[in-house]
Amino acid sequence: MIPRVVVAAPASGAGKTTVAVGLMAALRRAGHVVAGFKVGPDYIDPGFHAVATGRPGRNLDPMLSGEELVGPLFEHGSEGADLAVVEGVMGLYDGALGTEGFSSTAHVAKLLKAPVVLVVDASAAGRSVGAVVQGFVAFDTEIRIVGVILNKVGSDRHEAEVRAGVAPTGVPVLGVLRRDTRLTVPSRHLGLIPANEQHTQAEQAVDAAAELVRQGVDLQAVVAAAHSAPPHQATPWTPTTALDPPQRTPARAGGGSTAPAASAVRQLRPVVAVAAGPVFSFHYTETTELLTAAGAEVVTFDPLVDPLPEATAALYLGGGFPELHAEALSANVELRKQVAAAVADGLPVIAECAGLLYLCRELDGHPMTGVLPATARMTTRLTLGYRTAIAATSTTFFDEGRRVRGHEFHRTTVDLEADVQPAWHLPGGVEGITLPHVHASYLHLHWTATPDVPARLVAAARERAR
Repeated sequence: MIPRVVVAAPASGAGKTTVAVGLMAALRRAGHVVAGFKVGPDYIDPGFHAVATGRPGRNLDPMLSGEELVGPLFEHGSEGADLAVVEGVMGLYDGALGTEGFSSTAHVAKLLKAPVVLVVDASAAGRSVGAVVQGFVAFDTEIRIVGVILNKVGSDRHEAEVRAGVAPTGVPVLGVLRRDTRLTVPSRHLGLIPANEQHTQAEQAVDAAAELVRQGVDLQAVVAAAHSAPPHQATPWTPTTALDPPQRTPARAGGGSTAPAASAVRQLRPVVAVAAGPVFSFHYTETTELLTAAGAEVVTFDPLVDPLPEATAALYLGGGFPELHAEALSANVELRKQVAAAVADGLPVIAECAGLLYLCRELDGHPMTGVLPATARMTTRLTLGYRTAIAATSTTFFDEGRRVRGHEFHRTTVDLEADVQPAWHLPGGVEGITLPHVHASYLHLHWTATPDVPARLVAAARERAR
């Protein structure tokens, strides 16, 4: 593995994203080719990583992909880079509830054998910061905290007091950042506004973070810390090998058959339309890589303004913020009619969260495609967390009884207007809606853990294209 460092914090809100993005951008400007990663399922931070590094942002999540894929996915995402910065999630030792830290930043750091730089919010403390650092060092001796970056420091006098508190721990202070209003990035009900919705503001925020880090952090010390990571080998994940041996084709009457070999897969490259733009910005980088490797011609389109791409043979509707663009989505009447007609004619569709809402009859009173007998609306309740789900119904993409791990993140709800075949059994009941060739639910999956799913979507697209 290449030189690498994990940026962590004692808790959320300490400034991990500011420091991680600033490090990525500052190191890039210093001549490094930087690979950026985010621990956990978050879609938004990797968008800022992409702005900072000029490379796709990627996630490392043992819960969604499995522990065994963290190293291989890191190697895949690091290809061509000379240094990697991994942004943590929540507090360093916070993982999935009730799992003793599974899928935490510390868990990923151990899997990567990566040193950790701890970002501490010093705005409301002085010498006590030293006790915080000492506690985090002692909590798990398998985690190697190689430095501290003090964030939100108010003055020279404040800095001296905090440094005096940290000194007895033996952990070096790699940088000190002062409060800076230029670092404020607009947020809303699900966190930061994605970078692709505010290009200018995102670039300005990245520029400000890069300059703050350049001025306040010893970049050479951070690079040295990254190079202190011990040798660790992992076979890079690739979408092609993930699909080998061949996966299953779409199920018929609850069954399935072996897909064609890789050479035959490329004889026909059906168009798989992938929704993008401000509304559908939530999908992992590996999603389109897997679809392409499975033999698809991936064509992205913006449902706010575009028609359905020509020759679309399958459709993937990922997550995002349709509740904030419901009127504009509804105004693209041509696309709504095209999707409804194509699905009625058998178009294979996988829809996650935002995609589920778009397939409903309406969202907050605005007409949607009407594919599903349901209406959707915004609520004040946040649904958030990992889920273990079991497929409730056999479809083109999942056989009944299939167990997966996914993630929910939304403030909307769906009201059914008729009996439906659900998508998943969850601990609290059933969720989602299916048709034989449509799978729509709130659950987000990382397809690296289920590579047969994109393979089956492409196989269904190929059959339709024929």
